[in-house]
Amino acid sequence: MHVIVIGAGQAGSSCVAKLRNGGFEGQVTLIGAESVPPYQRPPLSKGYLLGDMTLERMFLRPESFYAENNIDLRMGVRVEAIDPVAQTVTVPGEVLHYDQLVLTTGSDPRRLPAAIGGTLDGVCTVRDLMDVDSMAPRFTAGARVLIVGGGYIGLEAAAVASKLGLQVTLVEMADRILQRVASPETSDYFRTLHAGHGVDIREGVGLDRLLGEGAVRGARLTDGSEIEVDFVIVGVGIAPASALADAAGVAMDNGIKVDAHGRTSDPHIWAAGDCASFPYRGTRIRLESVPNAIDQAEVVAENIMGADKEYVAKPWFWSDQYDVKLQIAGLNVGYDRVVTRNSGDAVSFWYYLGDQLLAVDAANDPRAYMIGKRLIEAGKTADPAIVADPDADLKPLLQA
Repeated sequence: MHVIVIGAGQAGSSCVAKLRNGGFEGQVTLIGAESVPPYQRPPLSKGYLLGDMTLERMFLRPESFYAENNIDLRMGVRVEAIDPVAQTVTVPGEVLHYDQLVLTTGSDPRRLPAAIGGTLDGVCTVRDLMDVDSMAPRFTAGARVLIVGGGYIGLEAAAVASKLGLQVTLVEMADRILQRVASPETSDYFRTLHAGHGVDIREGVGLDRLLGEGAVRGARLTDGSEIEVDFVIVGVGIAPASALADAAGVAMDNGIKVDAHGRTSDPHIWAAGDCASFPYRGTRIRLESVPNAIDQAEVVAENIMGADKEYVAKPWFWSDQYDVKLQIAGLNVGYDRVVTRNSGDAVSFWYYLGDQLLAVDAANDPRAYMIGKRLIEAGKTADPAIVADPDADLKPLLQA
């Protein structure tokens, strides 16, 4: 049996490793568009950009791992087409036959339209190694950077730029930063954090257009103001990289549609990670996170080996900004109130729907995060009065 995995990121690497660790003895091919082995993406916009982490330290596994485990790792290769009838994958100069195909193609950054200056030199996104390597020389003290988008990617970029001495302006078209993903309380916390580091955050203000001939030199904002900039970082979200699957006739639904086992509408094609949407508590979601990429890809690998196992997501995320580590457990969709637990440097925000705990945002509060995560995964809740009391011990909540 030949298993081909397209997409050499976190999910792809996890899938092929699980196949080999699980005793799969067939042929395994991992195809990646980038010219380096699979690596961690989160440090790109943090430790790697700051110069605190080398590229080799970001590798998910040593390059030798793939050869030692008889995995044909093809780097710098873009797949041209999938033929689901013939069960083939076309790459430059070659057609490969598969018995099972796994799509771990990840996601692509949303870009600004060319009509408003999105293709000018100096307009950057933060998604892969090439993106960060190309923008790194621009991070010099005193340089003026405009960050478009007040989600976690934009805020993390703002934190790195501020730490390196740049003049940072961040614009968010919505009423507040993090509006799509977090409560007003969490937004307030990070607004205050960034203001304390000199970041100029402008909420309810969008980008009208970028200014410059050939290279970006300024920006006109929707409030009519104009600012001078040396470069721009665009952090306006990502979209599932599903074009290859779509062209092959695989069913779509907010990305590549898979069932609880990770199988697509084609019985020989699977998908996992950022590119895949899957059933979750009576609805369908797509999770953009490292834990999801790992766990879902490993379940797919097990199912290829005959496990007949359903993927049960346990959502958690993190974000590093300055000296703050934010850890998020659960999904806050549908919450109707937030309870704040403030223990000085440690702050956490607990999301409820009625009496049920949905999610926790914990800033420098690993204890609150771990307890909240265990409660959520067990389907339990937490007494809001105990949560709100910073002197109350949270641990007994686990025995409730």
